[in-house]
Amino acid sequence: MRIAVLGAGAMGMLFGGYLSRRNEVWLVEVDPLRVEKINRDGVRVREKDCDAEYRPTAVMDTKMIGAVDLVLVFVKAMYTESALSANRGLIGKDTYIMSLQNGAGHEAELLRFADRKHVIIGSTQHNSSVISNGYVQHGGVGMTSIGLLDGGSEVLSPIAETFTACGLNCVTSNEIKKQIWTKLFTNTAASALTAVLQAPLGYLVENEYAHELMRRLCREAVAVANAEGLARFDEAEAIVGVETVCRNAKNGYTSIYADIKEGRRTEVDTISGSIVAFAEKLKIAVPYHEMIVRLIHALEQKPKQ
Repeated sequence: MRIAVLGAGAMGMLFGGYLSRRNEVWLVEVDPLRVEKINRDGVRVREKDCDAEYRPTAVMDTKMIGAVDLVLVFVKAMYTESALSANRGLIGKDTYIMSLQNGAGHEAELLRFADRKHVIIGSTQHNSSVISNGYVQHGGVGMTSIGLLDGGSEVLSPIAETFTACGLNCVTSNEIKKQIWTKLFTNTAASALTAVLQAPLGYLVENEYAHELMRRLCREAVAVANAEGLARFDEAEAIVGVETVCRNAKNGYTSIYADIKEGRRTEVDTISGSIVAFAEKLKIAVPYHEMIVRLIHALEQKPKQ
C-alpha cells in the first residue's frame, strides 16, 4: 500500500515505522529538523527488550507524491483540518482517510475531505512517547480497531490485514464508536490525569490517591456514555479496563503528559473536554472532568521554571 502518515510525533513515527516494513510510507512533518533526522537515521523504536529501526520517507511537501491508498492522521486534533488541507493532493477518489487520534468526533473534520465510505475511525491500544528527535519508546501494545461510520466495515479487511502483517494487530468492527468510547475512558481517566500529576501510567494504580481520582473520572465518563445512548457500558468493567491499560504500560508516558512537560498546547479539549461537552448537552454533572480540563489549561500557561 501507499500510505501517508500526517504527523511524525510519537504515534506517527511508531505507526509509520511499523507500516514501512511492507508498504511505501511517507511521514509528513512540518519540523525540518525531524524530517532531516528521519531521512538520515531512520525511525528508531525502543521496544521492551531491544531497539528497532525503520526507514519510512519523511517529507514536508507532498505535492510530488500524488494520491495514496491511505492517509493516516496523527496530528493533534486541533490541526487536523489544516494538515488535510495542506496535503489535499494525497487524497484521491479511492483514498481512505483514517483517524486513530485520541478523543471523539474526529469524523466531522475527515468528512470535509472524503465521503462516508472512505472515512475510517478507530482506536488503538498502542502507546508511544518521544525519547528524542526520531526516537520513540513503544510503551504499550494491544489491538487496533477500525471501522466505517455506517457499518459494513468488512471492506476494510485488506487494511486491517496490512496493519497486522506489519506487527500492528488490527481488526475491523461495526461497533467502532463503542470502541472509541472505551478508549476515551482511558484517555480521560488516565492519560489526562498523568498530565496533571506528571507521572507514568503505572502510578495511577500504584498510588491510592491517584487511583481513586482515576476511578472517579472513569465513573463520570461511563455515566455520560450510557446517557448518550450509543451503547451500554458496565462501570466496574470500564474501571478494570483502564486499570489493565495502566498496569500493562506502567512505564508508559502519554502524549498529553509530554505536552505539559514540554510546555506545549494539549488536546485536552477533544479528550476530557469532549466528555464535558457531551455532559452539558445531556444535563449530567461531571465536576472531575471540568476540573481536569481547567487544570490542564492552567498548566499549559504556566511559565517554565
